[in-house]
Amino acid sequence: MMRCRAIRGAITTERNTAEDILEATRELLAAMIEANDLRAEDVASIIFTTTPDLNATFPAIAARDYGWDAVPLLCTHEMNVPGALDHVIRILMHVNTEKSQSEITHVYLRRARELRPEWAFEPRGRVG
Repeated sequence: MMRCRAIRGAITTERNTAEDILEATRELLAAMIEANDLRAEDVASIIFTTTPDLNATFPAIAARDYGWDAVPLLCTHEMNVPGALDHVIRILMHVNTEKSQSEITHVYLRRARELRPEWAFEPRGRVG
């Protein structure tokens, strides 16, 4: 039976530039697609958040690069919690799937692995 499930993902950037934000977001989206065997028509909506230190561009632009023009996308900022990890892009992706909640693979890359080590992900074909 098809259900709507949420997939979490996070990645860090080195700098607050449009190029860094889009490159990191593309990397994270690609890993989430790979890990969960997603197709565009599976995606119901995506919420992108960035830490307040990232504001050079909208991470949702990277999803549009995948041709996801019909997918509702929203960008916002995370809370500014003192001492929290900086330069983080987070994704909350809602997908229609027959997978159970335990079959969903959440993806945390780069320094964001510190946030949820149990969800650290290594895309196929990459080392390091």
